[in-house]
Amino acid sequence: MKALIVSAHPDPNSLTASLKDLAVSTLEAGGHEVAVSDLYAMKWQSAADFTDFDGITGPDFMHASGTAYETGRLAPDIQAEQQKLLDADLVVLLFPLWWFTVPAILKGWIDRVFTYNFAYGASIPRYGDGPLAGKRAMLATLTGGRAGHYTPRGVNGPIEDLLFPLNHGLLYFTGFDVLPPFVAHSAVHLTEDAYNDITGRFRQRLTTAFTTAPLPYRPETGGDYTALTHPDAAELAPGRETPGTTGFNLHLAR
Repeated sequence: MKALIVSAHPDPNSLTASLKDLAVSTLEAGGHEVAVSDLYAMKWQSAADFTDFDGITGPDFMHASGTAYETGRLAPDIQAEQQKLLDADLVVLLFPLWWFTVPAILKGWIDRVFTYNFAYGASIPRYGDGPLAGKRAMLATLTGGRAGHYTPRGVNGPIEDLLFPLNHGLLYFTGFDVLPPFVAHSAVHLTEDAYNDITGRFRQRLTTAFTTAPLPYRPETGGDYTALTHPDAAELAPGRETPGTTGFNLHLAR
């Protein structure tokens, strides 16, 4: 199988960088082919703008990106990353959680690479049936805060909610089978035991990445949503959820 590791940290001596190297060695030891996009080492351009489209400027930014994709006129660095996604059976996004989301350079990779007509579009299925269906993806993130800060009653809010826009709104939207995220808390000033615990857990997640059950998100066309009968609403139909379920958990079929 083929894997793509997309890593975002400016310090080559960081824990994130160490886990990137561990991901490569672990997956290769399992017989898999691994590609790496180390965004800071690549000096990846974060800002998406019209210079990506070889002179195409309209009728608006979104459709210009789609036209550039369809006509082979996207910037070469974007085309290269799109090909990596198409080639991959597994994609791992590896990043520190900065201000409750990804570093700007990784957001810029998402903005520039997931273009109209490549990752989404008016006539392209979504939420489980997207263009990247059949592939697996996993978030791997590190937080400086303690685990208890990221619980339903924790001051930072539940980590599952913080990662929902990426898991559901990016990965599942475009078709990936989304694996439960790997999260390491208190990932600063580590003791040797704490470091060994994090690397051991990450290694185990990587070795089971092709067999772990994905998050049971509901497909948009699976009958749980009103999209087929009321496309302007696309809401979860009444009675489909477990009683008492609220928020993002409504979109999990369990």
